[in-house]
Amino acid sequence: MSNREVISTSRAPEAIGTYSQAVRIDNQVYISGQIPLDPVTMQQVDGPIENQIHRVFQNLAAIAETAGGTLDDCAKVTVYLTDLGNFAAINSVMSTYFSTPYPARAAVEVSALPKGVEVEIDAIMVLPD
Repeated sequence: MSNREVISTSRAPEAIGTYSQAVRIDNQVYISGQIPLDPVTMQQVDGPIENQIHRVFQNLAAIAETAGGTLDDCAKVTVYLTDLGNFAAINSVMSTYFSTPYPARAAVEVSALPKGVEVEIDAIMVLPD
């Protein structure tokens, strides 16, 4: 039987609803979608889309570290954007948080995201044995 552990940190926005920040099963960690909320104020960060993307990756990194890994342990990242025109900004900011080999990734445009934000990202990590 697999070992299931809920991952939670105050360095990322608290889960608001019926989900966990992340769930670890054996050496895999499933990180819930993160939006550009400051974990202290629980308010959306201001500024251009790049600021929002940075906050999302900071939230993901905090959860990854709490789970015992880093963003470089991510095998798959899914990016949800309300405007696919921000794709270049995702590439630019993402390159500052990941090193090669990059994780697999999907980027999709959606009609809306929680709290009216413009970006949400989730991830699947595989931790070293």
